[in-house]
Amino acid sequence: MKLRSPRAATFAVALAAALVAATVVAPPAASAATAAFARTSTWSSGYEAKFTVTNNTSTAITSWDVQFDLPAGSTVGSAWDAQVSSSGQHVTARNLSWNGALSAGASTSFGFIVAGTGDPTNCTVNGASCSGGPTTPPGAPGTPGGLRVTGTTASAVSLAWNAVGGTVTGYRVYEGSTVRATVTGTSTTVSGLAACSAHSYTVAAYNSAGESARSAAVAANTTGCTGGGGSMAVAPYLYPGWGDPPAPATVMSATGVKWFTIAFVLSGGGCTPAWDGGGPLTGGAHASTIAAIRAAGGDVIPSIGGWSGNKLGPNCSSASALAGAYQQVINAFGLKAIDIDIENSDEFENEVVQDRILGALKIVKQNNPGLKTIVTFGTSTTGPSYYGTRLINQAAALGANIDTFTIMPFDFGGGANMYQSTVNAAEGLKNTLKTAFGWSDATAYAHMGISGMNGLSDQQELTSPATWTQIRDWAKARGLSRFTFWSVNRDRPCPGGGVVSNCSGIAQNTWEFTSISAQFN
Repeated sequence: MKLRSPRAATFAVALAAALVAATVVAPPAASAATAAFARTSTWSSGYEAKFTVTNNTSTAITSWDVQFDLPAGSTVGSAWDAQVSSSGQHVTARNLSWNGALSAGASTSFGFIVAGTGDPTNCTVNGASCSGGPTTPPGAPGTPGGLRVTGTTASAVSLAWNAVGGTVTGYRVYEGSTVRATVTGTSTTVSGLAACSAHSYTVAAYNSAGESARSAAVAANTTGCTGGGGSMAVAPYLYPGWGDPPAPATVMSATGVKWFTIAFVLSGGGCTPAWDGGGPLTGGAHASTIAAIRAAGGDVIPSIGGWSGNKLGPNCSSASALAGAYQQVINAFGLKAIDIDIENSDEFENEVVQDRILGALKIVKQNNPGLKTIVTFGTSTTGPSYYGTRLINQAAALGANIDTFTIMPFDFGGGANMYQSTVNAAEGLKNTLKTAFGWSDATAYAHMGISGMNGLSDQQELTSPATWTQIRDWAKARGLSRFTFWSVNRDRPCPGGGVVSNCSGIAQNTWEFTSISAQFN
């Protein structure tokens, strides 16, 4: 993958995600928006959280600010994707240059760390209250608290909440603006839902005087997913040291993706593996990110290599030495798969190093029979280049036992039709595999992967969400074993044509490419 200039960054470990949504009605001169507060991780002395701002009007807005108070003893620390400042207990968050303009229905998020346990109060968006909805009528009940998910199945979500004092006739459970249940008690089960689907609920109390304000929202996902934790086929690249890396649990909760490919393991000097060529394997942002993903029920595939930096392949003197370096990474994290990203000329276009990598992978597979091995490399619009074809032919000749050969169909002068160029490149890969291994079409497809680049590539090739959906459906119909992209760090909107580290260069929804990819399973 290109566009990879590492930049040091840290972020807190995220363990779980929950949405707290409020509709904001702005004064006549302001634009209306929806502010959604979410705790994404909680520990004894603080928590990580985010606000999502959505333009719920029919016209575009050009900027936003979110303001709120924190109770005494709680303060905002680090923040990302917004300019955040504090004055005493009052906090102001303003958009950055790339996420202020929101078209009708579009949304963006920013995150922050709080030292202390207090939640925001007195929230405003563009000067209007975040409490949302109509004013509670005199005599109506108070707002229910403690809404929580008590169970899920493939077709139902069970909820409970705390009782409200005073006169209460009953409670209404909402999904958006739709009433999903009306009950007299403090629990219910919403049924008839689709398997593997995402939902968000609020609850309001009511009596003869009227209805209370709605509670903070809670997110829930039904079970019955066929992919996710049971499949590593979808594992988009996440780079903890670059491009304002998001909290992984936030992305997992929003999209349903469970696996990530973590970039990049390089040479830390000689044949010693290290994150980004300098960070210890079991310390720093990379190890913390892996721990956070696993704590949220996911898993990882480290990517060894990449476009930039000092690689292990040229620095290890033999296939056995290189296999030993790979084994250190495998042992450090108890891995189920590794990705060897062989794309720069020092590895991809060096035949000695190519053979060394293939020999090392053969040794690794012999010593770790259950491990999946992936090689990722560039392509032309018609399939593997000379060096890509050589890599495949040598893998067959050496009996390297590679599980998945993944092409990167971008930065290849693909022109305007990235769907057709990607399909043509993948069909070229299939034919090369058939020739090298004597496989059928179906077997070749089962050993293939696609690793795209969301939005604009380095060469300004455009892969839109619609195009990525087309590519996904093509790959899914043929049973490819890997479907991923570079990168989650860039899976955020920044229309305007720039190719940068923390957004895609196009107008899109946050985490849209990740969400599309998650449906491959």
